[in-house]
Amino acid sequence: MTYTALNKQVQSPLTEQDKRIIATIIQRHADEIKTLWIDCGITVWVQLQDGGRLAFDRNWFAQRVAEEKTSLEAQENLHRQNQRLEAELKQACTEYGLQHGEIDYLMFSTKVYRGRDLVGFVGFHRFSQMWTYSRRATEPDRYARSASDALAKLGVRQLTMV
Repeated sequence: MTYTALNKQVQSPLTEQDKRIIATIIQRHADEIKTLWIDCGITVWVQLQDGGRLAFDRNWFAQRVAEEKTSLEAQENLHRQNQRLEAELKQACTEYGLQHGEIDYLMFSTKVYRGRDLVGFVGFHRFSQMWTYSRRATEPDRYARSASDALAKLGVRQLTMV
């Protein structure tokens, strides 16, 4: 059996996420990654699209993959939480006839308006898992259990549906 035939049997296709993880570890672009394999249980070989190969210690590579997966999962969880928070804020703003400005997703905070008038600032405190609100940027944050509660505590009356 030739090396090429053996190599094709051992290799498995990589997902796009696999390629992103490997690319981050070896500081390349994901589209440069072709495949990888482990040689003799101690060396990880990364095959590049241009035919080049890079060798890494298996234990070092495995540790880096675990770290990168943890980082990606944290980012994805944060993204999902931001989507959920944005949906909650959007629904509450609709109930109160308000609009919100551009959201700072890193801190999840935004300005809230009625027409062109600034009503206040609303955000989400990740550590306390509570909504924050204040009328002015210089005012300390106060806390509420939901986006709707935060808007109500800003003194905004809920729209009544007829």
